[in-house]
Amino acid sequence: MASSKTREYKEEHIIRTDYSEIMQKNYIDYAMSVIVSRALPDVRDGLKPVQRRVLYDMQQLGIRYNQPYRKSARIVGDTMGKYHPHGDSSIYDALVVLAQDFKKGQVLIDGHGNFGSIEGDGAAAMRYTEARLTKLAQEVYLTDLDKDVIDFMPNFDETEKEPTVLPVKIPNILINGAEGIAVGMATSIPTHNLSEVIEAVKAYIANNDITTEELLTYMPGPDFPTGGIVANKDDLLNIYETGMGKIRLRGKVEIEQMKGGKSALVMTEIPYTMIGAGIGKFLNDVAALAENHVTGDISDISNQSSKEGIRIVIELKKGADPEKLLNLLYKKTKLEDTFGVNMLAVCEGRPETMGLKRIIEAQVDFQIDVANRKYSHMLAKEQERREIQEGLIKACDVIDLIIEILRGSKTQAQAMSCLVNGEVKGIKFKTEKSRRLASKLNFTERQAKAILEMRLSRLIGLEIDALIAENKETIANIARYEDILNNYETMAAVIVSELDAIKKEFGRPRRTLLENAQEVVIEAPKIKEEMTAVLMDRFGYIKTIDESTFDKNHDACVNDFKYAFKIMNTDKLGVFTNLGKLHAVNVLDIKSGKLRDKGVPFDNLCKYDSSQEVILMMAPMSDILRSELFFATAQGLVKRIAGAELASSTRTIAATKLNDGDEVVFVGLDGDTEFAVLQTDHGYFLRFMKSEIPLLKKSAKGVKGMALVKGDAVSSAYLLQMGKEFQIEYKGKQVMLNRLKLAKHGGKGNKKS
Repeated sequence: MASSKTREYKEEHIIRTDYSEIMQKNYIDYAMSVIVSRALPDVRDGLKPVQRRVLYDMQQLGIRYNQPYRKSARIVGDTMGKYHPHGDSSIYDALVVLAQDFKKGQVLIDGHGNFGSIEGDGAAAMRYTEARLTKLAQEVYLTDLDKDVIDFMPNFDETEKEPTVLPVKIPNILINGAEGIAVGMATSIPTHNLSEVIEAVKAYIANNDITTEELLTYMPGPDFPTGGIVANKDDLLNIYETGMGKIRLRGKVEIEQMKGGKSALVMTEIPYTMIGAGIGKFLNDVAALAENHVTGDISDISNQSSKEGIRIVIELKKGADPEKLLNLLYKKTKLEDTFGVNMLAVCEGRPETMGLKRIIEAQVDFQIDVANRKYSHMLAKEQERREIQEGLIKACDVIDLIIEILRGSKTQAQAMSCLVNGEVKGIKFKTEKSRRLASKLNFTERQAKAILEMRLSRLIGLEIDALIAENKETIANIARYEDILNNYETMAAVIVSELDAIKKEFGRPRRTLLENAQEVVIEAPKIKEEMTAVLMDRFGYIKTIDESTFDKNHDACVNDFKYAFKIMNTDKLGVFTNLGKLHAVNVLDIKSGKLRDKGVPFDNLCKYDSSQEVILMMAPMSDILRSELFFATAQGLVKRIAGAELASSTRTIAATKLNDGDEVVFVGLDGDTEFAVLQTDHGYFLRFMKSEIPLLKKSAKGVKGMALVKGDAVSSAYLLQMGKEFQIEYKGKQVMLNRLKLAKHGGKGNKKS
């Protein structure tokens, strides 16, 4: 009976729905969680949730700019335990970035210890580093939290409260930029100059109809902490109108004269995109230009960067043109790079790509909302203070009566009731007059409470005068706050005044230069066409030598190397392998050397894998493309294709299609050959007319060239010319291939013992 009830209960709670609907709903929930709660910043404070939580936690822990540093591990642990229940590494990474002055326009955390370097060195472990808030973060990002200026929400386990947004007084999303990858979307916002952004905000407050073009007169473009140069200034208007685009960045390079008439290119500022491993890659790329003979102007390169700043020195050979080399570096290295702009942020709870004006508008609206809440809170406090002050002043005039009430009351509640409602029942008075006066009292409850808590020292004359003066100040504050709340012009003036103060204390000069630079066009030097020779040994090392050396040592080259032939230096080298692939390599990419030099592994020049592939034929691509080719596979399939089919711009293509387990055993250029011979592992030979084999596409597998006995496979193939002797050795005997019986393709052939 119990089991029946259990089955009935379970059946009642089964939810029947399409699997696709569940997946769609759950994925959308996941995506929105990542977008809103992890990866994208809020346009109002420009912070991602983890950054906001780190700053708020530090403020709650009292780690202010004028207090001692605290261990980063303490901050990370507290943040994780109270607000951010994710990995400690993500919290520490966020803390580190907020302290790196080469990544942020204005650092919000003052780091003490190793917080990484511009060259990509990571920060020390959190147990070694210390941190505290900067003055900017404390006074501009975290002020007024006690004045009900923003909403709070429960933390993940509802044991704490955390802010939904910080009351940041400046457009942090512009000043410090943002980077983040969400689900199906990403944000990439460059950093800007604090002073210029503030001027743009002030201009918008003064004129809400201001255009983006007019805003750019105040904030002309990005200002990266690494400096550098923005090379496409004219594109910025469209980028800031749409919120999307590409900024061309260049490092700042100076030409310095050295001893002996030499010069050097000295990079003193890097593009923002080169931060980290990009510097090491740049050095390697410059070295590669010299090693690969792309330029012969570089004599040395050194990284002399220090705490004082970036200094990368590229020394030039005597007589070299520094401007020409600089243009080459712009084109071939990350000295010029692209910063993709996508100003995507969470606005009103959903992701939105915003232009400059829209971001400033959202931030100003937020500032007005914060100011309204702040001054409404302060007004309520001042009105409460005025009420108490007026009650105390009034109490001073009847202090003798109040003392008589207090002495005659049996309880505090009895005294309170008398002060508020004039209730005199049960209170002993000295005279009837006192009773009548007491019955007319009508203090408010707040005033009565303040009177009961008043110290006798407030009866001193000077104290009463101070109370009256304080009341006048409170009345003035109330009038000021009401004016701010009721007049947009007054509120705007207050916001502008705060912005001016922030600019005065925290502003700094612009670092990034904005200009319009011509896109670099490098004319490839004309290559002198000449004949050269390709040599590859049996170990797969390849090189080129000049034609005269090859001619003088022709016999040695042919005998000592697996492949040795002449080719034009402007041609490509075509290499066929047993996997049916064709690798094409520019002859100019093959290192030139002397006859006895080792060369370089062929693997280094293309996608050839020496551990799996065997080279079957090597020839100039020009010869391959104008010829016909003959293929034979281990499973006995053969075909002919036109060489023109193999024309391709890619370095590796499939030259033929193969069955599973099959491989190519022979590739040959047709030339003027008439016959084909197939040889198997078991000693079967078959000679047939090559013209019997159809001309197929490269994607075809081929036709049956030879019938194989069980366990046998084609091992070799040969192309023969009419009337020419061709012999091979098989099991110690000479086999004249041109004298084999002529048969049809697809036959079994004759076995040689």
